[in-house]
Amino acid sequence: MEYFSNFINMLISLDFFLHMHFHTIRVKNAFATRLFSVLRFESVIHEFDPYFNYRTTRFLAEQGFYKFHNWFDDRAWYPLGRIIGGTIYPGLMITSAALYRMLWVLNITVDIRNVCVFLAPFFSSLTTLVTYALTKEIHSTGAGLVSAALISIVPGYISRSVAGSYDNEGIAIFCMLLTYYLWIKAVKSGAIFWSTMSALAYFYMVSSWGGYVFLINLIPLHVLALMFTGRFSHRIYVAYSSLYCVGTILSMQISFVGFQPIQSSEHMLALGVFGLCQIHAFVDYLRSHMPKEHFEVLFKSLVSTLLTAAFIVGILLTVTGKVSPWTGRFYSLLDPSYAKNHIPIIASVSEHQPTSWSSFYFDLQILVFLFPAGLYFCFSKLTDANIFIILYGVTSIYFAGVMVRLMLVLAPVMCILSGIAISHLLAKYIKSVEASTSSKTVESRRQYKKLEQQSGGVKSEVAIAFVGVITFMLIVYTFHCTWVTSEAYSSPSIVLSARSHDGGRIIFDDFREAYYWLQMNTPEDARIMSWWDYGYQITAMANRTILVDNNTWNNTHISRVGQAMASTEEKAYEIMRELDVDYVLVIFGGLTGYSSDDINKFLWMVRIGGSTDRGAHIKEKDYYAANGEFRVDKEGSSTLLNCLMYKMCYYRFGQVYTEGGKPPGYDRVRAAEIGNKDFELDVLEEAYTTEHWLVRIYKVKDLSNRGV
Repeated sequence: MEYFSNFINMLISLDFFLHMHFHTIRVKNAFATRLFSVLRFESVIHEFDPYFNYRTTRFLAEQGFYKFHNWFDDRAWYPLGRIIGGTIYPGLMITSAALYRMLWVLNITVDIRNVCVFLAPFFSSLTTLVTYALTKEIHSTGAGLVSAALISIVPGYISRSVAGSYDNEGIAIFCMLLTYYLWIKAVKSGAIFWSTMSALAYFYMVSSWGGYVFLINLIPLHVLALMFTGRFSHRIYVAYSSLYCVGTILSMQISFVGFQPIQSSEHMLALGVFGLCQIHAFVDYLRSHMPKEHFEVLFKSLVSTLLTAAFIVGILLTVTGKVSPWTGRFYSLLDPSYAKNHIPIIASVSEHQPTSWSSFYFDLQILVFLFPAGLYFCFSKLTDANIFIILYGVTSIYFAGVMVRLMLVLAPVMCILSGIAISHLLAKYIKSVEASTSSKTVESRRQYKKLEQQSGGVKSEVAIAFVGVITFMLIVYTFHCTWVTSEAYSSPSIVLSARSHDGGRIIFDDFREAYYWLQMNTPEDARIMSWWDYGYQITAMANRTILVDNNTWNNTHISRVGQAMASTEEKAYEIMRELDVDYVLVIFGGLTGYSSDDINKFLWMVRIGGSTDRGAHIKEKDYYAANGEFRVDKEGSSTLLNCLMYKMCYYRFGQVYTEGGKPPGYDRVRAAEIGNKDFELDVLEEAYTTEHWLVRIYKVKDLSNRGV
């Protein structure tokens, strides 16, 4: 009876998992249906970085790996250019190109764009499977099924796995969980095979995403915790030594990584723990071959000598520059205010902002409350694997709180620990429910009392109520994930939509309209100046040369663009001629109410523009009104009302009526009538403005026709 009951429970769990998985497919199909109906069955890529990834993948598929690896891109960062092979993580591109070649070998003639569009959903399915395997290895089969069901629809992961989200994270989360799964297998078995497989998965992760630094610090932290808890053994020694040696050598084959694994401070924990493993193993060997009193003397001398030597060597390597200091992004993880105070280019990225409490509930829902229960059950039965998942959960929830982008790293462990909690609780209470429904005979009643004692004296009524509550929570979770996915994560950012007063849907296709105009109406060698957010899209969709893009590797160059945007026309013209600018592109949402426009980003341009020596004259306080507010109306700062960015956004806007009952020139985003209406442009001429005024393009006048 017990085996049959467990088998039925497994089938119910499997059915629940499949329904959740198919539900995710329906959500994505619903998204695809809406998307294709809007865009006439055209495959669309989302956001900004995915356009660069698509452009490089297309080059790789057409030209081959050798040319891709040595590709010098003269369309980016004019006049500097960019060496593509040495400045990217190529795993995403190589994966897509390999799948593209395989499909063509099988006579499935798909376009490389379609491979890129649907790569993330494909890998999300693999992530579901590896989540099941990892949770099963840590806890049980039931917990694995529930965790797989949870991660298949969790918004925190779907945000980066919908069709068109062609970014590094689309495959990196799979690589991360696969590395963890193989690491747990290696820890349990102590086999070199599993350690090597884990190193290969880690190499795939390194080639795909810069977040690999989290892995190469978490795994050593796990080994360190096992040492302090007295759990270090030959299995752990073999597992970590093999993983570190093979993984480090392989990771150094990525050009963008190079010698960082043995030189940068972010990797020093892994190196230090590797050294500790060797010392620990050597000490264990000496202990087994020496008398106890002799060993204690030698041990104290050995520890003091090694610690002193390591400290001196570490200081010397740091002072001489052999070990590079922590990067700004790493500092910002330890101190959330660091980037804002010292590196505005990092702080300006919305994904680098601290996570609000509402975002946790929005992306995780009931997992926020089940997560502590899962931690408790792992603490109640400590194993090597449970210690690892505890460390993963605690560290990831801290980093996700510091940076909203790292919610993606937190979502899998939330699903794993929540799956453990749900499985553990249901396994306990369903026994009482089953026993109560079958307790009709004397023997079955005895069996029921026995089960009741085993379950801690839980009454059948309480058990039924508890199972009902869990079921209700999971149903609510399903509806919440469906709603969040359809409303927040199922629309490409390049094509905007809104609701009209009668409930109809309005489509704003201004971005593609503007990029198409650039491609068809400007010289092929035209140089476009815009804020760095739009660089990747302009290069990929308009095929034009840009000054700065989303790589943000050269703060000085970006600062120069910010200085031009924040200066008067005369000063900006000098900078634009210095940079050989032909056209300037700005994003303006005052007419439609689009809040992510350049006016709302303008203060970041001021901060970044004033962060270098050549922009020292640009002070943020000069752009605020007398009362300390950032205003675009008549109360606004004269410096703001006469800068290039303000004039480009509001040129001719003072004669436009945007809302009934409002004066002309009413900005719907800032909810104010603009303060500077009657002006003409001196150094620029309007070249093109899209239908809804979202994108405005200006041509830089030549010296001969200025003022004409």
